[in-house]
Amino acid sequence: MASTQAQLSAKPMSEKQRFKLEKFANKKEKQAQQAQQKEQPPGGKEKNSRKQDVPVVDPRDWVEETPAGQRKILKPLEDDFHKAYLPNVVESAWYSFWEDQGLFKPRTEKNGSLKPKGKYVIAIPPPNVTGKLHIGHALALSLQDTLIRWHRMRQFSTLYIPGCDHAGIATQAVVEKQLARNPIDNKSKRQDFSRSEFVRLCQYWKEDYHRAINKTIRRLGISVDWSREAFTMSPQFSRAVTETFVRLHSEGLIYRANRLVHWSCRLCTALSTLEVNQIELEATTKLDVPGYDKKIEFGTLTYFKYPIEGSDQTIEVATTRPETMLGDTGIAVHPQDDRYKDLVGKIVQHPIIPDRKLRIIADEYVEREFGTGAVKLTPAHDHNDFNLGKKHDLPFINILNEDGTLSSNAGPYAGEKRFNARYGVIEELKKLGLFTKQEPNKMVVPICSRSGDVVEPLLKPQWWMKMEPLTKPAIDVVESGELTIRPDVQKRQYLQWMRNLQDWCLSRQLWWGHQIPAYYVTVKGEASGDDTNDDYWVCGRTDSEAQEKAEQKFPGKEVTLNRDEDVLDTWFSSGLWPFSILGWPDKTSDLENFFPNTTMETGWDIIPFWVSRMVIFSLKLTGKVPFTDVYCHGLIRDNEGRKMSKSLGNVIDPIDVLDGISLDDLHQKLLSGNLAQSEVKNAEKFQKKAFPQGIPEVGADALRFSLVNYTQVSGIDINFDVKTMHSYRKFCNKIYQATKYVLRKLRDDFVPRESSALSGQESLSEKWILTKMNTAAKQVNRGLEEREFARSTQAIYRYLYDELFDIYIENSKSLISDGTPEEARSAMDTLYTTLESGLRLMSPFMPFLTEELWQRFPRRPGDNTSSITIAEYPIYESSFDDPRSEKAYELVLGCSKGIRSLIADYAVKDTGVIYIAPLNQTSHDTAYTQLGAIKSLSGKIPLKISILKAGQTNPTDCAVFPVSADANVYLEVKYRVQDAAKEAKKVKAKLDEARREQADIDAIKVELSKVQDKDVSDTMQSAEKRKRDIEARLQALQETLTMFEKIQV
Repeated sequence: MASTQAQLSAKPMSEKQRFKLEKFANKKEKQAQQAQQKEQPPGGKEKNSRKQDVPVVDPRDWVEETPAGQRKILKPLEDDFHKAYLPNVVESAWYSFWEDQGLFKPRTEKNGSLKPKGKYVIAIPPPNVTGKLHIGHALALSLQDTLIRWHRMRQFSTLYIPGCDHAGIATQAVVEKQLARNPIDNKSKRQDFSRSEFVRLCQYWKEDYHRAINKTIRRLGISVDWSREAFTMSPQFSRAVTETFVRLHSEGLIYRANRLVHWSCRLCTALSTLEVNQIELEATTKLDVPGYDKKIEFGTLTYFKYPIEGSDQTIEVATTRPETMLGDTGIAVHPQDDRYKDLVGKIVQHPIIPDRKLRIIADEYVEREFGTGAVKLTPAHDHNDFNLGKKHDLPFINILNEDGTLSSNAGPYAGEKRFNARYGVIEELKKLGLFTKQEPNKMVVPICSRSGDVVEPLLKPQWWMKMEPLTKPAIDVVESGELTIRPDVQKRQYLQWMRNLQDWCLSRQLWWGHQIPAYYVTVKGEASGDDTNDDYWVCGRTDSEAQEKAEQKFPGKEVTLNRDEDVLDTWFSSGLWPFSILGWPDKTSDLENFFPNTTMETGWDIIPFWVSRMVIFSLKLTGKVPFTDVYCHGLIRDNEGRKMSKSLGNVIDPIDVLDGISLDDLHQKLLSGNLAQSEVKNAEKFQKKAFPQGIPEVGADALRFSLVNYTQVSGIDINFDVKTMHSYRKFCNKIYQATKYVLRKLRDDFVPRESSALSGQESLSEKWILTKMNTAAKQVNRGLEEREFARSTQAIYRYLYDELFDIYIENSKSLISDGTPEEARSAMDTLYTTLESGLRLMSPFMPFLTEELWQRFPRRPGDNTSSITIAEYPIYESSFDDPRSEKAYELVLGCSKGIRSLIADYAVKDTGVIYIAPLNQTSHDTAYTQLGAIKSLSGKIPLKISILKAGQTNPTDCAVFPVSADANVYLEVKYRVQDAAKEAKKVKAKLDEARREQADIDAIKVELSKVQDKDVSDTMQSAEKRKRDIEARLQALQETLTMFEKIQV
């Protein structure tokens, strides 16, 4: 090893490395000079200060000398940069080593077949190339990578596929915003460029942010196979998209129709439901709308009258969108409404557009109690009115241009902005004496999530996909269990969505995306057809194929083809992700070996929009489910529980958590974004409140661990707390320091035994920690298998921090220093086994720290494993399971803890008289044989410890510490208590607390008895044990209270 490192260090450094080394050397020299001056104060008297022996280092000065891709050159742990845990020092060099060694590629048998345990595959939910990753991405990546690393160490053939989504509308919206703020050659709009030029601009944006995304993924230690990286607009992916569209069109599942879409006037494109935020208003509210100088009023119900033709009668209607009356073509009333029975079938005159007539119809859809009971119908601009218009054969009149101005169909308001026309219409109605009143009204306003514009229903010819024939198979695979969705609430959401799925609008009026492979056919010598008519459209994988289809469709005629300029909804290509990234539509070896994927881990919010479509496409195109397991994590919110949004300033960049960032720098990042000045001020306000000192450096391992630890099996949302994350950095330091101690104890010449099997020479404390190690392995594996991530992290934290570090390592010191050579060797073997196993157990959660420390451990004879990344994951082994020794040592620990507590409570400085009262013979025997261990663990105060016989009368004039249902510890306090009443009061408080705990545990047992869908036997046993312990505590405390009350009398 030493010779290898010497060879590595001899390789030439880059100029950047050399510069940083020189800078650090100069800084060190300056510090040394300053320290020397302090050590020689005037008069020549030396100043002794231990602090000066520990140079203060700035982590930013660290220079990694390891050449990229090589095994890390491990510096001595006494080195200035290694005396304490420094995330950037620990994390350096390892990722390039893992990647260069091919450790993230699927590991197979020598003949290329999968490992005996099979495959485990996750396709990363592709992040949008619209910007950098945020903390929500870090959560998803941490969970996915934990599962991947866990399976890799369990010797599955694992594949974790990275990639990005082109994010059509999101990317185009961001690029257009940037153009508006920073014009190129005085060009500030998309329309100032040719389509190819604008697409090139988007491509440049994609490349910049693609690099930033991948850098963050690497910094987080995410173990993806970069050789299989995918992009939803790569040539291969585009071929898959085209194949899907052409195939489904040929089967009649994709069709052309003139129907209402969600329209963004600001972006001039149709939107998916996901891109529309439904804002609920309780009453009249004024909102900012892009393109308007003043706020526009919403949530107001305007009443006005239509004159009935040939009479002096009128019919009153009400609307929250007065401007749409310019497109009204009918009025609907309920057939059972006596007020309007005589008016059904009559004609009303449009008061503003003279040649417009409206028919009064009757339909049970009308709510008689709402408004006036008469409903104005605008079939071309309202989803409900659209259906009534079709049903009653009403005219469809479009009054809206794509840019939000009114068309020639709006009469005198043609060319006006839609909301300016709103106020104009109201004023005109007032002049005509037809305006009645206005009143506040609850309303839902659809807002474009990309532009902030109010979304309009617009009648437009588009490509649609039939969903009803495709949903039944997608429902069946979930109900049969072939595809599992967890948690169960998300399974119910998926099924509800599928059962109510409407046809899907595929067309988007964008330039960045997959251009639809549909061609409109013009026949020479014939009048132009209707572009809503599917008969005049052909689809083709290539232009030549489309031309051939058109000629077959119109034989003997000269035809001209024009390709549809629209692109496909981004979710169309995303829906093909699980199999297209493996080579579909080609029959590749990857598709054969790794499809279906195994797990889809994602946020619950895109179950309907993405997961459902992946299932639909996969079943239709491959005949298989896209994956067999879906786990939905909760959304990560800010510390106030709000959804993260750039305008709120609460979007967290994972890099800022990894490296730390000052408050000023957080503010500066706001200024470099796309926020309006008012939004910047609000964002700054939040940042000052949430991060008054900025964000401290946490590091990748602590960030990953805390995010996984946040994740509950219920999938509830998570509130971000940087303080919690920073506390896990301290946990990392605890692991680091404990490992340093163990390595010093093992010494350089330590050679581990060939296996971790029991030797038969283990002491009671060793048997205890090995049992705890075994229990932790069982709990971590079970937790990950059941996707109870928090249970896994809590189990490993408890094992390492509470049991291995705080108890066994401390208690092993006496065995190593004072025991026989055989006892010392056994204690060191156990130290090695329990810590080395602990590092492997932690590795999927904290890959960098565990690799850094594990590489410093000597390997067992015959073990040539190159990285902890591919080492065997610890599993439960029955040979380590020793509940009798576990219980015995916990009695030792409980007794010593009780003694320390009583000594502290009564401020004992002289010899303390202690009685251990076992409550059964087994406990007596344990206490008797382990008396020396109890004394050594009880502190430095002189003690006189007596062990009573089981069942012997408890000593008098003593304070008690109830250990468990097995023993109590007593301290003689006859001459130490000055105020018996005060002591009695303390005991009463402890009794009250014990009674509350008893009530809690009884309630827990009742709830556990109701659980039927999972095994809770371990939890029930734990509850029973706690109940017995509490009952014993209550008895001991009651006896002590009686004693103090007698003393008081």
